[in-house]
Amino acid sequence: MAKPYSYDLRQKVLQAIELNGLKKSEASALFDISRNTINLWFQRKAETGDVQAKPRPTSHKGHKITDWEKFRTFVQEHGHKTQVEMAQLWDEEISSRTISRALHKLGLTRKKRPMAIANAMRRNARHS
Repeated sequence: MAKPYSYDLRQKVLQAIELNGLKKSEASALFDISRNTINLWFQRKAETGDVQAKPRPTSHKGHKITDWEKFRTFVQEHGHKTQVEMAQLWDEEISSRTISRALHKLGLTRKKRPMAIANAMRRNARHS
């Protein structure tokens, strides 16, 4: 998402139009912004009385797992289960993807036997 124009610029553009009699199209060319943006600023000023930018929504949501020691203990007890089963067993309602991200954050892997996989790959390479 793009950053909003500064409050100072918004005020200068509206002041140039209202007080100095500049046309919206001239202000648009002078300040290098679209005419639609100027119209939106006037609309916002009429609705709210100010041209302050709307607060941007934060995309960062709070982590569903906050007690990491509890989660580490939970993984030690239920590590043999799938992520879907682990998500169902967790105290709060969480998804298997949340379990996956939490395991990754702790540096844990879901592969049960990494050496068995590596050995199988070597065997397959010899037969080809």
